[in-house]
Amino acid sequence: MHKNKIVINFCPTGMVPTKEMTPHVPVSPSEIIEQTQEAYEVGITIAHLHARENNGIPTWKPEVYKEIFEGVRKHCPDLIICGSTSGRNFPEFEKRSAVIELKPDMCSLTLSSLNFIRQASVNDPGMIVKLVQKMGEYGVVPELECFDLGMINYGNYLIDKKYIDGPFYWNLIFGNIAGFQPSFSQIGTALNEIPKDHFISLAGLGSDQLPVNSTAISMGYGARIGIEDNIWWDEKRSRPVTNIELIKRSHDLIEINQKTFFNPKEFGELGFYNRKRND
Repeated sequence: MHKNKIVINFCPTGMVPTKEMTPHVPVSPSEIIEQTQEAYEVGITIAHLHARENNGIPTWKPEVYKEIFEGVRKHCPDLIICGSTSGRNFPEFEKRSAVIELKPDMCSLTLSSLNFIRQASVNDPGMIVKLVQKMGEYGVVPELECFDLGMINYGNYLIDKKYIDGPFYWNLIFGNIAGFQPSFSQIGTALNEIPKDHFISLAGLGSDQLPVNSTAISMGYGARIGIEDNIWWDEKRSRPVTNIELIKRSHDLIEINQKTFFNPKEFGELGFYNRKRND
């Protein structure tokens, strides 16, 4: 029914890019709000948001997330807001889950532990279940984040055991050295493990962002796009890219492939808005 409607999941900041790496990464709440609004005006479905301290270091603090969420909600009222529960820098449940209490529409849920090139992200089963349960208490929809097949297996397990109810949205991330690689065989295998009536977006890290996004859009799947995953315009690293350039390019790909952008209001009303949004 929604096969050719393309979800654009905007990830402007992340936990890794710094101003030293690229001047275009938004770090302060005002920068994140401004760039999210600009992206919203071009066309995004979801904003996958991370918060930073004044010194640019990632933070879990709810007061920073609250400022960002309120600003984005003011300027982009129907946009789906997704907060990060990443434990890469702060592993404690109380810190990781604090953002859930702000009742964004969605929160990220990485479905197992994994290694990046210089850092580990530890997500033990108990932590994952506790995060899922707290999301349920606050009406938050999990964004099922997968870097390998084992994570898809665990996501399906949580669904089968009724820890998570629908609708279901998956982010499959390709190009991390210890996870999925951006080959057609691995992309196809991953897609085949997810039920056909679930929503899926594909992401590529670094120079893999453009080919993976292009593949996703051409196949009718969503695309995760932004400086969180990639700071360069092209594979040659000829210049740093802006978030707005990346979003505009995704719309070019949608038009070239004769697909349709999935606007946030339509997507949210399928069940992806926070179930207690107006409480």
